[in-house]
Amino acid sequence: MMVLISYDVSTVDSAGKARLRKVAKECQNHGQRVQNSVFEADLDYSSFLKLKDKLIKLIDQESDSLRFYYLGNNWERRVEHIGAKETYNPEGVIIV
Repeated sequence: MMVLISYDVSTVDSAGKARLRKVAKECQNHGQRVQNSVFEADLDYSSFLKLKDKLIKLIDQESDSLRFYYLGNNWERRVEHIGAKETYNPEGVIIV
């Protein structure tokens, strides 16, 4: 299932900057960055639950926020891209 993950991490102190790096790194390990604090992740439900749990543990719920948008398996009809950044196909070939 395709999930859109967005986050806002307070960086007013060094602990916040460290949290931001950890949240971004964890999202990069599981998905594709599509904007600064927005990732698309094509995951099975079990992997998504593990990622969600890890992200919740990383943030400070008093000053940071996470949002999960469940786009499901028919996500291509729900996403429209316009603008400068080239889009990608998460089900296509990935060259590393």
